[in-house]
Amino acid sequence: MRSLLAIALAWLIVSAPMTAPVAAQDPSGVVITPRVRPSNDVAESILDRRPNLRIDTTLVPIAVAVTKAANGQLVTGLEKRNFKVYEDKVEQEIINFSTEDAPLSVGVVFDASSSMGAKLQRSREAVAQFMKTANPEDEFFLVQFNDRPELTLPFTSDPAQIQNRLTFLQSKGSTALLDGVYMAMNEMKKARNGRKAILIISDGGDNSSRYTESEVKNFVREADVQIYAIGIYEAAGARSRTPEELSGPGLLADITESTGGKHFAVDNLADLPDVAAKIGLELRNQYVLGYSPKNVARDGKYRKVEVKLVNVSKLPALRARFRLGYYAPAQ
Repeated sequence: MRSLLAIALAWLIVSAPMTAPVAAQDPSGVVITPRVRPSNDVAESILDRRPNLRIDTTLVPIAVAVTKAANGQLVTGLEKRNFKVYEDKVEQEIINFSTEDAPLSVGVVFDASSSMGAKLQRSREAVAQFMKTANPEDEFFLVQFNDRPELTLPFTSDPAQIQNRLTFLQSKGSTALLDGVYMAMNEMKKARNGRKAILIISDGGDNSSRYTESEVKNFVREADVQIYAIGIYEAAGARSRTPEELSGPGLLADITESTGGKHFAVDNLADLPDVAAKIGLELRNQYVLGYSPKNVARDGKYRKVEVKLVNVSKLPALRARFRLGYYAPAQ
């Protein structure tokens, strides 16, 4: 008799329909249906397909670095009332304002071409100084490049691993700088932190990439990643410089400025660590403004962004640096 009851009970359990998540309703009348967590395979499939290149939310975050125009010194202590944000020349309401040091996802793009030989040690020291500004919740990856780029180290929360990989790096080959940046942008799609940055260390232009300058600039323009570059250049009369090397400063400036980052030109190797530390500190002392666009069209078009400083007449001349726009979501 007991065995028959057990069989009947088991049949009832197997044949019962699966219960869907119960929708909850808050006092405002909004119905919220709990999201079912996908399996690992499904989650990875979604991750592979996500574009990660457009602002697909009603809140647009803009990171702003404020410096003194005269010497580039960082300026902290400003308030929400000191900023105005415009999208396509239309003023927007700043909804969120933050100055806290949020976790970062950082990619280091390191030149390992033959011309870097005598500059490698100081370049390693520069990366070490940059890492000293890291926080425990940060994550990092390393892309090195010469004839072609290589993801030497995927995302890790241990900055010491970056230094370990750079210790045994040898310089050889030509310079596929654009390919290195492109690979880093793709790797950045796996970032877990909302704020993302890339640090490029290189000594010249590109002479070996498959991707064109136009392709990489468009890719950078679409992504929500701040790019900083340290360009290590010899004086113009020091030796015969190739056309690619002569174009290096302009190339790095074009890549960085549209993202709200900056290109630092260095001609004294001893200055490299200090410049890298300065970049790290700037990333830690930015203002993050968030606004909901008045233009709600989901047209996939590029929206120009401008940030103006106001109510700062009693301060020295200031300069605000920010990314110059974003792509709206498409239908």
